[in-house]
Amino acid sequence: MNIHMLSRSPLLPRQSQSMILSSLRSSSSPGCKLAGVQMFSKVCPPQRSMDLLNLPAICHFRVRCNSNLVGSDGAKSRPKTTRAQLPIPLTQLTEARVIYCAAPAMGHNQEGHPECNSRVPAILEALEKAELTSKDQSSTILKIDNYEPASQYDVAAVHSRSYVEGLEKIMVEAKKEGLLFLEGTGPTYATSTTYDEAMVAAGACLSLVDSVVAASQVTLSPPVGFALIRPPGHHAVPKGPMGFCVFGNVAVAARYAQRVHGLQRVFIIDFDVHHGNGTHDAFYEDPNIFFLSTHQAGSYPGTGKMEEVGSGAGEGTSLNFPLPGGSGDEAMSAVFQEVIVPAAQRFKPDIILVSAGYDAHVLDPLASLQFTTGTYYRLSYEIKQLAQDLCGGRCVFFLEGGYDLKSLSYSVVDTFRAFLGEKSHANRFDNPAILYDEPSVSVRKAIDWVKAIHSL
Repeated sequence: MNIHMLSRSPLLPRQSQSMILSSLRSSSSPGCKLAGVQMFSKVCPPQRSMDLLNLPAICHFRVRCNSNLVGSDGAKSRPKTTRAQLPIPLTQLTEARVIYCAAPAMGHNQEGHPECNSRVPAILEALEKAELTSKDQSSTILKIDNYEPASQYDVAAVHSRSYVEGLEKIMVEAKKEGLLFLEGTGPTYATSTTYDEAMVAAGACLSLVDSVVAASQVTLSPPVGFALIRPPGHHAVPKGPMGFCVFGNVAVAARYAQRVHGLQRVFIIDFDVHHGNGTHDAFYEDPNIFFLSTHQAGSYPGTGKMEEVGSGAGEGTSLNFPLPGGSGDEAMSAVFQEVIVPAAQRFKPDIILVSAGYDAHVLDPLASLQFTTGTYYRLSYEIKQLAQDLCGGRCVFFLEGGYDLKSLSYSVVDTFRAFLGEKSHANRFDNPAILYDEPSVSVRKAIDWVKAIHSL
């Protein structure tokens, strides 16, 4: 398999953002065929290409790799280990109601691209204005800063080792060439800092899993974790990047929860407007990880059909709910009560992980659903309660999409309020006048169909 180098790409002018948005709105987007010949396509002169699979393996494992566990590409994996230590004393964790990490990846940026380095800072600024930070509520809200990046071993539990090591290797070339365009993966890019910053993002996720699990061992009401990270992850397939995503953060966290903490049954909820095809593919044959996605029907990358329910031992543990265009708060409320809750109750998870995409908001430019800030408040509150009822409160959110900075930041702030049990401020931001009637008949048909497929 001849896999080519990433290629140099010029900075995007502002007007080219419309081309990116158009490609992601298209229902005919074929997605990325990374299992085929090209993972990184090259548009610069061919003499500069290089075969990533023939690069020497460079592994930076923190402990000796002598386990019988098997990674995503069949290689033996490192034994079960915990990370060095909890970044926050356990006594503080047990008193907290929200813990979060921020990994803004400031070096991973492309001018004019919707997945830009302004996203996490916008959220942090909104949290500060709302006085919902560790500085304002030091006992109930904790921010983890001193966490370790993920290792190649951690990420290779989901992604092929050739991809992980190859991406690290071409960072040297990225420093020379500047911005690199990952052709064939949706409009995904890389800079010289992408590898390191993606590892930091994944490490933040693992640190939150450690902290939430540790707290759950000594209290019945552990804090909810939220990884405010980028680049996002749910489109990244086992063999490479896709759709703005580099490493599958929630998938890496799921495998880590199983391996390190013995939480074998992981329930993943993905409410991003786009189907989380990377997470879906990683666990399609796994009976111990239930992947449930709500996404806009016909949106990028064109995957996530209702009939895709898993295969082999994993049959029945993938549930896809394509929402009709125009679906909003009423639709999502019905889906949660009639589909998500009974599916989770039947699965009996040990932990709930959430791919939290805020691009289903009515103001977001990449799709045409009608979620509001109030939708995200109720959804977050209900997921927290579901985790409390089913798995000792163990629940971690992972930031995925959300490209209108105001609706993204307001919605994440209201998510924090939901975790804290505070009253929503959605009515200060949401404008009911811009909403239109939801496709209730189509939604009802879809709910009935999914319930029939999964015997809910």
